[in-house]
Amino acid sequence: QVQLVESGGGLVQAGGSLRLSCAASTQSFSNYRMDWFRQAPGKERDLVAAFGWPAAYPNYADSVKGRFTISRDNAKNTVYLQMNSLKPEDTAVYYCAAAIRSSRNYLYWGQGTQVTVSS
Repeated sequence: QVQLVESGGGLVQAGGSLRLSCAASTQSFSNYRMDWFRQAPGKERDLVAAFGWPAAYPNYADSVKGRFTISRDNAKNTVYLQMNSLKPEDTAVYYCAAAIRSSRNYLYWGQGTQVTVSS
């Protein structure tokens, strides 16, 4: 069982920045692809940023391209989501999720962290 713990959410004004972190409790962190999702009130959970596998080139939702950056630190078992130029429509609960290598089956999910962007 792998536990994922997100942090870094909060309230920020439009145009501001936040960095989300997701720490994983596993010694096999390098075998997992860690992606970020978000779910706004009344909407479905959507993929925001995902790593390619085995290449590390990430993919982003069109709505966040150029503003969000996903990265990971294998030594710290942590994946990050740097969010810049935040907009009110970015308001959502953000989740990290873990899948084995290139699989699209996400085995583990974090509890989510709330991001609220005020106008």
